[in-house]
Amino acid sequence: MTDQLRLMAVHAHPDDESSKGAATMAKYVSEGVDVLVVTCTGGERGSILNPKLQGDKYIEEHIHEVRKKEMDEAREILGVGQEWLGFVDSGLPEGDPLPPLPDGCFALEDVDKAAGELVKQIRSFRPQVITTYDENGGYPHPDHIMTHKISMVAFEGASDTEKYPEAEFGPVYQPLKLYYNQGFNRPRTEALHHAMLERGLDSPYGEWLKRWSEFQRTERTLTTHIPCADFFEIRDKALIAHATQIDPDGGWFRVPMELQKEVWPTEEYELAKSLVDSSLPEDDLFAGIRDNA
Repeated sequence: MTDQLRLMAVHAHPDDESSKGAATMAKYVSEGVDVLVVTCTGGERGSILNPKLQGDKYIEEHIHEVRKKEMDEAREILGVGQEWLGFVDSGLPEGDPLPPLPDGCFALEDVDKAAGELVKQIRSFRPQVITTYDENGGYPHPDHIMTHKISMVAFEGASDTEKYPEAEFGPVYQPLKLYYNQGFNRPRTEALHHAMLERGLDSPYGEWLKRWSEFQRTERTLTTHIPCADFFEIRDKALIAHATQIDPDGGWFRVPMELQKEVWPTEEYELAKSLVDSSLPEDDLFAGIRDNA
């Protein structure tokens, strides 16, 4: 019945889909599930994070087109569909005090109006399951927080014909489950960190764990662990496709693949909303849905 199963992953920028839940999506694609990535912004204000490409004038002047092309390549690698909501990247404000967000950016949009664009995608694609970010955005980028806000409104609004009339937004539909991506969780980070040290390897997670303690980050409830180690290589290939955003020789790839598969072979989620019954913890985003698809 997998041809009737549909998963929608809502992300803020191109590259987020490859760093958060990519192996999960690739796993479901391999099973015949229809997977759609919805990307809220074009990543226009994203910095060039790959040191090998910094200073490239063409990339600097055509960052929107470059990131779109990178998204096309990553989408093909993952085997997913993809739609743009068309909002403008807000950038990551830095400084003390923080500067104001730029006019017209995604984070300054009216939440209900912006959610209407996601409602259109939900009513068109009709996913049983949606993944998005928690209220902190996974990390406090204004576009990630806004992605959370519109996802929560759209999950309810997709079935609300008064707020979002069918004539403008399409035939009514109600998704059944909504999850928060929680792949960057402390148990995973600690497990990989200690495994690296035990093998005499330098861990890229020491500073992560130090900052975790300093900021006293609230631990999230990990309700759902998706076994997807067989798709870690696809995940990494999709991430490397976002060449402006990732250094293939950087810290993202310092943990040996076989160690990752042995120590932590899953990706994690937090079940935030569900209209079906399923037993926790889960190992399937479609738990409670699959048998009735």
